[in-house]
Amino acid sequence: MQLFYNPNISENDSTFNFDKEESRHIVKVLRKNVGDQLHITNGKGWLFEAELSLAGIKNCSVNITSKTLKPKRNYNLHLVVAPTKMNDRYEWFLEKATEIGIEEITPIICDHSERKVLKLERFNKIIQSAMKQSLHCYLPKLNEPRAFKDFVNQNYYNKKFIAHCEETDKKSLKSQLIENEDCLILIGPEGDFSVKEIEMALHHNFIPVTLGETRLRTETAAIVACHSVAFINE
Repeated sequence: MQLFYNPNISENDSTFNFDKEESRHIVKVLRKNVGDQLHITNGKGWLFEAELSLAGIKNCSVNITSKTLKPKRNYNLHLVVAPTKMNDRYEWFLEKATEIGIEEITPIICDHSERKVLKLERFNKIIQSAMKQSLHCYLPKLNEPRAFKDFVNQNYYNKKFIAHCEETDKKSLKSQLIENEDCLILIGPEGDFSVKEIEMALHHNFIPVTLGETRLRTETAAIVACHSVAFINE
């Protein structure tokens, strides 16, 4: 099954028109014809089955034949990950985390961050593509970058963790995860969180955790954390 994404389609629609770019892709690249079946999501949990009624390079239309609201997971995962020095590494994290399953992502700017300007439009396109490829119907939310201090000062209902490399008392993340429980996990930059940032997080009731015995790259640590949460909830 190939999944299309369009945020403008609604559960109240009986027909839908694709824009020029998507129409050209449907006709010229996928070579779809009138009568062919398409599957579409709006990223809000709805899966639409539709039949192509007009197949033009500049204008494709469908009649919606069925719609299903997919259930959400029993937990919410919010990964708060510092930008990597190389953009492609962060993009890899976004793609893989979306495939595994995640609800929310916040880039966090830390004392040791080497990159502070991000291309959120490109990041969102990568997330959308990964959602379609993995046949998810819920689009993860990508937040604007936040400064570490501003972020940890906020109140969050989630169980909160900070993964760092300092030689202090830490618990294994897997030992702290509970099935069907919402959680938020902080992952630092290449140079790790500063001691001051770790102390600040602990002051705001973040639980210090380790992701294993080896030192991981930022994007690898984020994927390990994401998979650990998914594994606990299988």
